[in-house]
Amino acid sequence: MNWWNSISFTADMALMGPAGVAIALWLLVSKQWRLVFSWSLWYGGGLLLVVLSKLVFMGWGIGSSTLDFTGFSGHAMRAGAVFPVLLYVVLQRAQPRWRQAGVALGVAYAVLIAIARVLGHAHSVSEAVSGCVLGLAMAAGFIWSARGAVEIAISRPLVLSSLVVMAVLSFKAEPVPTELWLHKIAMYWSGHERIFSRADWKLAQDGHHVP
Repeated sequence: MNWWNSISFTADMALMGPAGVAIALWLLVSKQWRLVFSWSLWYGGGLLLVVLSKLVFMGWGIGSSTLDFTGFSGHAMRAGAVFPVLLYVVLQRAQPRWRQAGVALGVAYAVLIAIARVLGHAHSVSEAVSGCVLGLAMAAGFIWSARGAVEIAISRPLVLSSLVVMAVLSFKAEPVPTELWLHKIAMYWSGHERIFSRADWKLAQDGHHVP
């Protein structure tokens, strides 16, 4: 695994799934019921859009050859949605300037993930950028909904233990085979024997029939 792929792995579903649950748990323990619901909607909505964008291409070839777009980058979306929110919630008891700096750091890291997806040859520029923008929009939506919350009393022991678990997972966890699952779902829903790929665009441009 090269350096860029190592960075990308920090936004794999193996880590971002537990991270998303941890944020919801922190808010739940703090009795921020509205924010638990809000976070679930924003993050879940982002994940759903990523899945749908990939499925419509894999199953029916709906994408953009001009933009080299086959669906939102899931890694970039998850990074954009999770890291700014994670730091925003963790730093609730800090001074506003530190909380703002934490969110900015989360945004910067999400951008780094998007760059890693391109340089690691996992996604095109359009897929990485759009995924990152989508994720950051989800984070911004949650933070906007939380702006009027009074004292989010996050449990420090719970946060610390959660972060330790995520740190351990970053060394022990294996990538979740989400793409393989999507391949199977796309073929099942579309009724096709194989998924569409970028190679099909090349075949179509050369005048070949794409089944």
